[in-house]
Amino acid sequence: MTLAVPDTAWRMPVAVDAVALTIFDDRLCALLVERGIEPYLGGLALPGGFVLEGESIEDALRREVAEETGLRPSRVEQLRSYGPLDRDPRGPVLSVAYLVILPEGGSPAPGGDAGAARWVPVDEIDKPAALAFDHRTILDDGVERLRAKLEYSPLAVAFCPDQTFTIADLHRIYETVWGVRLDLRNFHRKITGTTGFVEPTGETRTPPVGRPAALYRRAPGLNLWASVLHPPIMRPAKP
Repeated sequence: MTLAVPDTAWRMPVAVDAVALTIFDDRLCALLVERGIEPYLGGLALPGGFVLEGESIEDALRREVAEETGLRPSRVEQLRSYGPLDRDPRGPVLSVAYLVILPEGGSPAPGGDAGAARWVPVDEIDKPAALAFDHRTILDDGVERLRAKLEYSPLAVAFCPDQTFTIADLHRIYETVWGVRLDLRNFHRKITGTTGFVEPTGETRTPPVGRPAALYRRAPGLNLWASVLHPPIMRPAKP
C-alpha cells in the first residue's frame, strides 16, 4: 500500500549534527568545523549537514563527519532532535543530533563545505554564540549525555585506546568528563566493586615514577554503550 501524503503536508529539510568527543591531555574536546559557506561563513559549528534523498539518518551522519573532517566514527548514539523553527536563518530545518566517541581523536582533515576542522577543548567554548545555529545547545546536551552515561554505563572504557588500562587511567577519564576531583581510593573501590565492569589481567604497568599498577580489561560480554552498571558510579555534586 502506498502512503498518501496530503498536499498540505509540510515538507522540510532534515539535517544531522555530530557531538564528537575525545580526550586530549586530560581535557574533554569537541570536534568542530569552520563553515566554508553561508550562513555563519567562517564560524565554528558541529560537523553535519543535510540528509540526502534515499539516505538513512545515521548514514547521513557518518557521511557528513567523514566528508567534513576525514574521521570515521565506528559507534554513534542518537541524542535528540532539534527544531525545526528558529534554529536556521534559511528557514525551518529539523536536525537529528548524535553523540560520537572518538577515543583516539585523530587528525581532522577538512573537506566538503568545511574550511577547517579541529579539536577544541569544551571548556574553551565559553560563549553561547561561539557556535553557529543552535550548536552550543546541542553540544551542551551531548556533553551532559556523556556525563550521565558514565554514571550508569561502562562507556568510560571507550576512551582507553588500549585493550588494558589501570584504575588510574579510568580515574582521569571520569575526572575529565565530569569536571570534578575524585578521591582515587574511593574510586578504586567503586570501580572494582561494580559487578561485570572490569577484571584484572594479572599483569602490571610500571610508570616512569611510582610503583607498578595493576592492569585491567573490560569484563567479557560488556557492551560499552548498552550495558548497565550495578551499582551505578554516581558523580558527586559540585560545590
